[in-house]
Amino acid sequence: MAFPVDHSIVLDLTKLNLLHKPLGHSSDMFPFRLPVFPRALSLRTSRALSSLGSNRVDPNGSVLIETTTPSETTVDVTGGVQDVYGEDAATEDMPITPWSLSVASGYTLLRDPHHNKGLAFSQRERDAHYLRGLLPPTVISQDLQVKKMMHTLRHYQVPLQRYMAMMDLQETNERLFYKLLIEHVEELLPVVYTPTVGEACQKYGSIFLRPQGLFISLKEKGKILEVLRNWPEKNIQVIVVTDGERILGLGDLGCQGMGIPVGKLSLYTALGGVRPSACLPVTIDVGTNNEKLLNDEFYIGLRQRRATGEEYSELMHEFMTAVKQNYGEKVVIQFEDFANHNAFDLLAKYGTTHLVFNDDIQGTASVVLAGLLAALRFVGGSLANHRFLFLGAGEAGTGIAELIALEISKKSQIPLEEARKNIWLVDSKGLIVSSRKESIQHFKKPWAHDHKPIKELVDAVKAIKPTVLIGTSGVGQTFTQDVVETMAELNEKPIILSLSNPTSQSECTAEEAYTWSKGRAIFASGSPFAPVEYEGKTFVPGQANNAYIFPGFGLGLIMSGTIRVHDDMLLAASEALAEQLTEEHYEKGMIFPPFRNIRKISARIAAKVAAKAYELGLATRLPQPKELEKCAESSMYSPSYHSYR
Repeated sequence: MAFPVDHSIVLDLTKLNLLHKPLGHSSDMFPFRLPVFPRALSLRTSRALSSLGSNRVDPNGSVLIETTTPSETTVDVTGGVQDVYGEDAATEDMPITPWSLSVASGYTLLRDPHHNKGLAFSQRERDAHYLRGLLPPTVISQDLQVKKMMHTLRHYQVPLQRYMAMMDLQETNERLFYKLLIEHVEELLPVVYTPTVGEACQKYGSIFLRPQGLFISLKEKGKILEVLRNWPEKNIQVIVVTDGERILGLGDLGCQGMGIPVGKLSLYTALGGVRPSACLPVTIDVGTNNEKLLNDEFYIGLRQRRATGEEYSELMHEFMTAVKQNYGEKVVIQFEDFANHNAFDLLAKYGTTHLVFNDDIQGTASVVLAGLLAALRFVGGSLANHRFLFLGAGEAGTGIAELIALEISKKSQIPLEEARKNIWLVDSKGLIVSSRKESIQHFKKPWAHDHKPIKELVDAVKAIKPTVLIGTSGVGQTFTQDVVETMAELNEKPIILSLSNPTSQSECTAEEAYTWSKGRAIFASGSPFAPVEYEGKTFVPGQANNAYIFPGFGLGLIMSGTIRVHDDMLLAASEALAEQLTEEHYEKGMIFPPFRNIRKISARIAAKVAAKAYELGLATRLPQPKELEKCAESSMYSPSYHSYR
């Protein structure tokens, strides 16, 4: 088996007392013909080992591990994150070797989150790796560890305490963290992501214990490539990056926005099966305009006003250039929670040169479109037969509107400009109309239609008569009783999507939507709401969570070796998600499937996205696998423990 490495490294086996027999022969201490190498051989140089057969022993008894080229690498399954170290290729009963600077053992092994198993180390492993006395005598299974951890988490009354417990687990026992999250995704998703992650970002300086991800500030200008090389993992496939200026609906949280990339990448692994070692969270710290943070003694970022203009652009360009230089053409760069004025510019600037994806613009649009396609089952017709009104004309609002228009244009065979005419947006100054065209931002101009100006949302509802009302304003309680009741008067089954996060910023609650519409609304929100009882009937509100889309979308890009994102891939992801609803789901009024099946959903989305990439000629992993969905499933990371020699 050959492994690509970046630099040659010398491993002195005489100092490790392992060079007992010629290389290539078995030894009780160190069998060189190993089926699997895990990834913890870390000297901040290469993480990978080349073919053992090509190694040479120098006269001093050291083994020179030679650099190999990517063409020498063999992979059983086309696509997915490359299993460079062989861990995922191993069956659960196949032993692996836990490498650190040497074979990890003793106290070091217990402090290594990648290989620590806690009380699940077997008696034989405790003998082999010098763990006797460092652990209590009992041996328990990983399943019992999951049960114990869930018991502990459920005793915490404060959501932030659960979040901190989960982050601590991720830093001490990585596989247990992901097994816990995968098996209890519906219960723990609100803990590791919205709404709890919003509070965690607000208090990040106070709860900060260990650094997660890379912090790149203005102080690193001119040295970003060097900073990227400081990260211990070299085979990065996905980067989630934020500058912290617009965290959820909470505004500018500066450097403390790191909670968002960390949370998103946890979901890339748990829901999409991307290996944790292939994920890199990044925060670009250019300062903050949040006076409260600037005066907070616990704030962990730069204490200065935000850099803008050329200074900001130069730092971002250096980052984007360094990422491509260090990790190659096919690394996915996901932009998160950038302010409107930067989000659209970055996507436009780098969309033709990098594999970039903005989850706030494109991910939100894709998941909402999936919900609307599913809702057609209740209201009938096609999207072209409906009229849409948005409250909020930022990244999410205009992104959703554009993808709806693209889907209508594609299915109805009409020009995109014509498809836009049934989509109306309201911003902080009222309905966006043609008379305002000269004073509005460029990304709002396609939605400036001919109409008299209207200031209030309820008046816009009465004038436009929408069948679908979508909230992306980031302002809570803006879908008032008058607004919802007017929607119900105009439509037998009004579609109301209250998408702003976290829960406190939701335009209305599920209970309000069902009560004010007399149980007739088809409702979904950005953050989760509990089922609602109304006149003897139970309504299960949908959650238009981006986590339905981005893990599978990213996996599809990775497994196909895609080099650019195309709008048709987003449409394919939406259609794949909408197809996952069953008759049972429709009977409960659901427009999104339950999260408990999210890994299968992600595999389906990945397959559809990859298929579209191959169709468009944007995929580089050739030949195309015959069964893309099976390929996606087989490449997913498994959090189950391996046994150690």
